[in-house]
Amino acid sequence: MFELTKHFKFDAAHTLERCIDAEPSRRIHGHSYRAAVTVRGRPDPVSGMVIDLGLFERLLAEARDGLDHRFLDEVQDLGPATLENLSVWIWKKLADHCPGLSKVGVYRDSEGDGCVYFGPDA
Repeated sequence: MFELTKHFKFDAAHTLERCIDAEPSRRIHGHSYRAAVTVRGRPDPVSGMVIDLGLFERLLAEARDGLDHRFLDEVQDLGPATLENLSVWIWKKLADHCPGLSKVGVYRDSEGDGCVYFGPDA
């Protein structure tokens, strides 16, 4: 059994209603994100690959395009732009076309934050 992971980066802005130090805040701000998408499986006996990296790259590019340099508050079906919701949103974009999808992580490396989603059946 193998796991193959590919990363992509995106930059985006959003608002997030929250209270820090008892002061309500909803300022527009942005982050640089990194997503890590992992597929799990056995290599195809003919190709020797778990997934064709060219196909994997195209699938990730489509998901990235839906987030990169976007105002996340306006991304359909995302909800509040939390790391949790971003992970699920990417999963849903890939699940039907990415055999063996195992987990999706979204990270804000500059902040030391990250979240990994293992799918609805985990």
